[in-house]
Amino acid sequence: MKKQRSFKEKTFGILYLVPTPIGNLEDMTFRSVKTLQTVDLIASEDTRNTQKLLNHFDINVPQKSLHEHNYKERVPQFIELLQAGKSIAQVSDAGMPSISDPGHELVVACIAAEIAVVALPGPTAGLTALIASGLTPQPNYFYGFLKRKKKEQLEELTSLAYQKATMIFYESPYRLGATIENMMTVFGPERQAVVCRELTKIHEEYLRGTLAELHAYLAETPVKGECCLMVAGATEEAPPAEIVGTIIEQVDALVAEGIKPNVAIKEVAKKNGLKKQVVYNDYHGLNDV
Repeated sequence: MKKQRSFKEKTFGILYLVPTPIGNLEDMTFRSVKTLQTVDLIASEDTRNTQKLLNHFDINVPQKSLHEHNYKERVPQFIELLQAGKSIAQVSDAGMPSISDPGHELVVACIAAEIAVVALPGPTAGLTALIASGLTPQPNYFYGFLKRKKKEQLEELTSLAYQKATMIFYESPYRLGATIENMMTVFGPERQAVVCRELTKIHEEYLRGTLAELHAYLAETPVKGECCLMVAGATEEAPPAEIVGTIIEQVDALVAEGIKPNVAIKEVAKKNGLKKQVVYNDYHGLNDV
């Protein structure tokens, strides 16, 4: 176990995770601006995009890029700076770092090195769109981007077919229609869903309806801009899993996966609606005595 006291025991520098506006620059918080003004370095997903933000708020702190193509090189460099007492603010192009954006690897490395990681509250597209969607806000299940290939996407969606929580996805406007078509295949055409595009910007728009209605609309009216797709959770229960093999074969199969025998016996009893002692006796041959 590790305990972090973010501001009480300052041995090294601090890594600040600073959310940036998802469209409207006025959503930048006072604390976020102050943090970017006072740190020693800003780690940016794209330094060109971040520079526009820095110019708007008259921030003159140097940047270094941190993205999926260079994090293996950059993370050790940042850890060395933090251990030397420098503070770093990590930002993505828009919204929360690490949420469908770079940053997680740096956070993990800081925790391993016992460097304080401080997250600032601020803009995040998924929850912002959800509370105005009209769909049930709690519970919710944030998924982010689905796989692009149809087969892989259908497999992902099939695993979510009986998810009870409202699901939140991010999607490109160019793939939105195809994704909704795949959702119709798995979830059914009458499942309620909402598309929110250009959130916080002048062209912000919500499209509310069934998956079939949204699919028909998008076929006639292509959309532009960043999209958040929210889908209502399932109302029906998942069918019971097919039971294959005898009681002993089921336990052996779980044991072969590395599960301890007693735990496997408990799982098989639950799956078959039996008492644990009955499965235990059957597995150990005690019922034959």
